[in-house]
Amino acid sequence: MVLAVLVAGLAFATPRQIAFSRLLPAAPALAAAMWPVIPTILLGAFCLLVMIGLSLVYPDLGTPFTAAAIVVVTLVAAYTSRVRLQREEMLFQVRLVADAAQKVLLRPLPPRIQDVEIESLYLAAQEQARIGGDFYEVADTQYGVRLLIGDVRGKGLSAVGAASAVINCFRENAYDQPDLTSIIQRLETSIGRYSVGLLDPDEPEHFATALIAEIPCTGGQVRILNCGHPPPLLVQHGKVQTLEVAEPSPPLNLAALLGDDYTVETFDFAPGDQLLLYTDGVTETRDRSGAFFPLPDWMRELGPAPPRELLDRLHQDLIDYSGGRLEDDIAAVAVRSGQPTITCPPRCAPGVPQ
Repeated sequence: MVLAVLVAGLAFATPRQIAFSRLLPAAPALAAAMWPVIPTILLGAFCLLVMIGLSLVYPDLGTPFTAAAIVVVTLVAAYTSRVRLQREEMLFQVRLVADAAQKVLLRPLPPRIQDVEIESLYLAAQEQARIGGDFYEVADTQYGVRLLIGDVRGKGLSAVGAASAVINCFRENAYDQPDLTSIIQRLETSIGRYSVGLLDPDEPEHFATALIAEIPCTGGQVRILNCGHPPPLLVQHGKVQTLEVAEPSPPLNLAALLGDDYTVETFDFAPGDQLLLYTDGVTETRDRSGAFFPLPDWMRELGPAPPRELLDRLHQDLIDYSGGRLEDDIAAVAVRSGQPTITCPPRCAPGVPQ
């Protein structure tokens, strides 16, 4: 509209030899990229009226040719606008479906379970995607709070299927299996079946690193089973400690090659302590010089911070460190222990190991 008014003003104010009026068809052409059909036609009609008015001032301006051009361009622009609106509506519906599917697969974690604060962060490397090959989940079970975090080989949407198989298996088994080893064995079976079931021979076999943490309902400690995953960081009394396991367990779907010896290790996790679980996308984020993100040093410089504030700062600092370009999916879960319960809640059945 601004262009149409500007061209009309210039056409009336300048000599006819300059012929600014020939630019009038450009106005409805541009309107098709932003306006609906009816406003686009009305703008074309406005340009046509302007051209007729100009012909009254300058009879030899070549009005028939410019008017014909305005009519043709307006009709084409109206059709283009209609097609654009149809595609935008289709894209909007597709995004709604994709958004709902992604929320089901990687649903938001509850901010608190029992006496444990939980916050999560997810950054997908693929644009317009909310999820990728990284995954996490939490379950409030009779054995305590159980957390899962992992990373499927590959990144982006190509790894979503394997991540979905692992997450769904964890959701089914975290509540019933009495120990972490049993859960990992079920996850191993699930991702193995998923890889075998793929019909595409060119699709590489999937495997995933995974880490399961269990915080008993009585508190005071955390049990960790690490299957080739980056070790979590524990903030305790203001000090940052990397929870390296003595005997790493094999990644999921590699037990047949590396053996199926799974080791669960226990660490102190007192009230006020904080645990950061993350995928390798965090520590492998590079700056312009190629240096990796120094996560432990970053944690020490940050100091004590609530889980939500910690992840918000991590999010912003990762974006700044990488210059806004993430090369891999990123997932992180921050957990802070509260005061332990003196007695187990009713969901902790008698005889269940705490």
